[in-house]
Amino acid sequence: MVDEQTGKSGFLTNHARVLLVIARAPDSRLRDIAAACHITERTALSIVTDLEQDGYLHRERDGRRTRYTLRQDGTLRHPAEAHVPVRELLKLFTAHDDGPR
Repeated sequence: MVDEQTGKSGFLTNHARVLLVIARAPDSRLRDIAAACHITERTALSIVTDLEQDGYLHRERDGRRTRYTLRQDGTLRHPAEAHVPVRELLKLFTAHDDGPR
């Protein structure tokens, strides 16, 4: 995947980045998700909507905030990764958040 802004290739998609930001901080504001992923708020909202529709997360209003709950028991949607549990992907990319292993 090539980043249109820098012209460099990247490993993760914006969808994956948004999912990882939410995994690390389920009470993140949309503007914080966007800033962490270097995307616009509109793009972040579109991605969150996609992820919710695809069953990766659920969002719920809590007063003026939105709280996200990840659905980690499913598998990735693409046929090439259909055997990979969402939980394992998140564990792989958030392992450093728990400290050294």
